[in-house]
Amino acid sequence: MNWKQLALALVILAAAGAGWLYFFPGSSDLLKKAGIDRRATAATEPAAAAGQGQKRAGQALPIVVVRAAAEAKINDRLTAIGSGKAKSSVSVTPYAAGRMTEILVTSGSRVEAGDVIARLDSEAESIIADKTRAALKDAQTKLKRAENLSTTNTVSAVQVADAELVVENAGLDVREAELALDRRAIRAPIGGIVGILPISAGNYITTSTQIASIDDRSELLVDFWVPERFAPAVKVGAAVSATSIARPGESFQGAISAIDNRVDPASRTLHVQAKITNPKDTLREGMAFQVTLGFAGETYPTVDPLAVQWGTDGAYVWKIADNKATRLPVRIVQRNTTNVLVDADIKPGDKIVAEGVQSVRQGGLVQIQGQPVPQSKTDAGPLASVGEQG
Repeated sequence: MNWKQLALALVILAAAGAGWLYFFPGSSDLLKKAGIDRRATAATEPAAAAGQGQKRAGQALPIVVVRAAAEAKINDRLTAIGSGKAKSSVSVTPYAAGRMTEILVTSGSRVEAGDVIARLDSEAESIIADKTRAALKDAQTKLKRAENLSTTNTVSAVQVADAELVVENAGLDVREAELALDRRAIRAPIGGIVGILPISAGNYITTSTQIASIDDRSELLVDFWVPERFAPAVKVGAAVSATSIARPGESFQGAISAIDNRVDPASRTLHVQAKITNPKDTLREGMAFQVTLGFAGETYPTVDPLAVQWGTDGAYVWKIADNKATRLPVRIVQRNTTNVLVDADIKPGDKIVAEGVQSVRQGGLVQIQGQPVPQSKTDAGPLASVGEQG
């Protein structure tokens, strides 16, 4: 242990002696007598400091990212949830009562307008129609005989006129009887798809009995509601895009077909109806849709959301032009997920700092990644390394 204590004491004495030699006023003379030039030792200190300064000057600067400004329209989209219904939907009922003798369609059948879908018993109507046709034939024969006799003055003109009236009335009776007979056949009023049939052959039906329902699904009408602030911007004929919640991978195009004439005072919404295409007949009445409606709003420059900074005077961004940073005050118009619409002196394509804004100073030079800094400007101000992205 004695040799360790001795070594420690020697180190302390050496440190104390060195401090005394350097800081004592007469130490320089003593050092010269000992053959040590203190000025030579001091001269090496600035050189070492300069080397350290060069190292600091060449170290990597913080990297900032620049993204190009673009343009977008304010409130350019509106999304709402709506419910679809068929372009035309009809509940088929008969013109007259009677017993149904046959049904000519099944659920899911496609029919055209005028197709017979069911028949009622029509024996009585058929007999009446035959009687009226016979009566018309008899009246026409009597009229012809009267016209022949009128040439010999055997029949007066008044009798001929009466015969003509009888023929005309008999013709009307035939038309009425044939109409009643024809209405025993129940026809589809529109083309479309037949729904589930609520009755079967053999049932006695009345004029209020539903025979079938037919939906024309070539196009669907989607009812949805928009906030009242959008009421002035919604126009008939404006294009819409609809996505069925049941078929999220498909988009269906259409246009606004009708707009209500008033805003609902309870919900403060406006009822709007859009007509969308259904080319493959994949959509059904009652489906829910997400409807997207575009508007032609005002155009503003857009910047990356990270580019917007805040100071005591409000929001601002850093604009890079000619390798120099300029602080631009901005007014935020609309925030979106991927961009921010601002009111400022910004043109599409302007380079706006999005990341590393803490490295930028007003009027300071920046280095765009992949481009060297102009030599004539290297001493004009602070530098920052900038990465550029479109």
